[in-house]
Amino acid sequence: MRSIATTLSAIIVFSLLALALGFKHAYDADHLVAVSGFLTRSKSMRDTYRMTISWAIGHMITAGIITIFLFLLASGVGSVTGILSNLETAVGVMLIIIGAVGILSVMPIAHKHYHQHIGNKIHTHLHKHRSGIVRKSTAKTHLHHPLLGVGIIHGLASNDELLVLFVAGLGVGSLNLLLGGVAFFTVGVVVGMILFGAAVTYPLLKYGADRIRLVVNVVAGSLSIIYGLMILAGLGGVNLFALVLPG
Repeated sequence: MRSIATTLSAIIVFSLLALALGFKHAYDADHLVAVSGFLTRSKSMRDTYRMTISWAIGHMITAGIITIFLFLLASGVGSVTGILSNLETAVGVMLIIIGAVGILSVMPIAHKHYHQHIGNKIHTHLHKHRSGIVRKSTAKTHLHHPLLGVGIIHGLASNDELLVLFVAGLGVGSLNLLLGGVAFFTVGVVVGMILFGAAVTYPLLKYGADRIRLVVNVVAGSLSIIYGLMILAGLGGVNLFALVLPG
């Protein structure tokens, strides 16, 4: 009985650890700036939930694959994580692209029209409209679809918390239980990102005029580009909770 209680206690602690690590992991800066670039264009809270959950599902796919590899190739963990760390470059490039597309999709562009009237007089009319090609392409795209791919790339490149989960899972000693830990980890990621998505989207939907949404979108896109450049420059990642909480 004591051994069963000890095992059950270890599983509960492991599950809670996975949940907490997942929640913390959602607030990595590269996650927040990438998802923010899409959230600022959300048309409803339903869109926001679909986008955040899609991102988390993409993250879960690669998280599960990485965990299985780490468990089956325990002796080669260093080489596996070394390969994954090189994917930070892909994240940096992705953030720059997300930021640029987000800004171009909302920035007004001046366009001149020339009209010739009777007497050969030519009049110039200046019009402002949104970025044509980018806006049309993004308008036809369900934003939760590309976020699935963004989550997959993020899941490959950011794996610090997964390594902690893996080391803790070795004490459990079962791949099935370790995958259960990944499931709890994913729930934590989903909850964390949904809360962040609601915090960004709700004020914009309730109070955000077009100009406010434009400013927020440009700020989010600019931060995405800046952070992408920081990653390419070799600067380390930042986590919101690591900045707030000690240790």
